[in-house]
Amino acid sequence: MKRRHDAIKRLVRERDLATQEEIAAALHADGFDVVQTTISRDIRDLGLVKVRRNGRLVYAPPGSHDLEALRRALRQFALGFEATGNLVVVTTPAGAANALGQVIDDAQHPDVAGTVAGDNTIFVAARDPVTGAQLRDELYQLAEEGAA
Repeated sequence: MKRRHDAIKRLVRERDLATQEEIAAALHADGFDVVQTTISRDIRDLGLVKVRRNGRLVYAPPGSHDLEALRRALRQFALGFEATGNLVVVTTPAGAANALGQVIDDAQHPDVAGTVAGDNTIFVAARDPVTGAQLRDELYQLAEEGAA
């Protein structure tokens, strides 16, 4: 069961899996023999949540529901987003980068590997195979959602 759970966590981080059937197919491709009831129980046991990514609701690790807090914090503190390689450089007002970096980390966004924050700048590392440009666009879209 631990191997299957680890595989599911990896798969939902790496791919946009929107249904239990998609998770089952991905697991079958990885050599796991599972049925829908097993997937349903695994989703519950792992605490997976649905988040909007690329216009679709997909499964994500727990904590991803903190995206609303991330949305609010990005709207409040992010002044700019610049992509380079697999990084996004987020600029903030002086003294705000550390707080925003913590919110980004707490949100456990599936495409974010981690952050390093200074006084007014945050480096946000994208998780492979996501590029910095793709992550920049996601963060920018989050900041714009619900903005007046």
